[in-house]
Amino acid sequence: MTESGPESESESGPLVTYRGSVYPAQCDHMGHMNVAFYVAKFDEATWQLFAAMGLTRARFQSDKSGMAGLEQHIAYKRELYPGDVITVTSRVLEVRDKVIRFEHEMKNDVTGEIAATMLVVAAHLDAVARKARSFPDDVRGAAGAMIGGRGVAGD
Repeated sequence: MTESGPESESESGPLVTYRGSVYPAQCDHMGHMNVAFYVAKFDEATWQLFAAMGLTRARFQSDKSGMAGLEQHIAYKRELYPGDVITVTSRVLEVRDKVIRFEHEMKNDVTGEIAATMLVVAAHLDAVARKARSFPDDVRGAAGAMIGGRGVAGD
């Protein structure tokens, strides 16, 4: 991560939103990373992506807003084992008035293989009224500027 936010592979490429490793405690009886930890690592990547477009904890508190996941589709491609080091990159696919669609790609840093992908649809919320509300213009603009980059799953 850079001082200004998540690292970018290129101006139009996906952002690096998570780097880490697989720990033995994250693995199941089969010896590979349990699905719960794929979700957890993708969740951490999501918050980095949101921060890069201006949706921070401070912003949510001051605007009395938040985000809610509407859909999540995970494709498990390759197993990960204790000691594997991984990177998640993220890219925005679409931003509408109240809804954003984005994708994460988790790669094994040593083999370069895609371990999993996750497609997410999320809504911007009014935390008081508990209903969807429009993204602020600066957030919509930042998210819109992130659309593009190289393909991930299904392109």
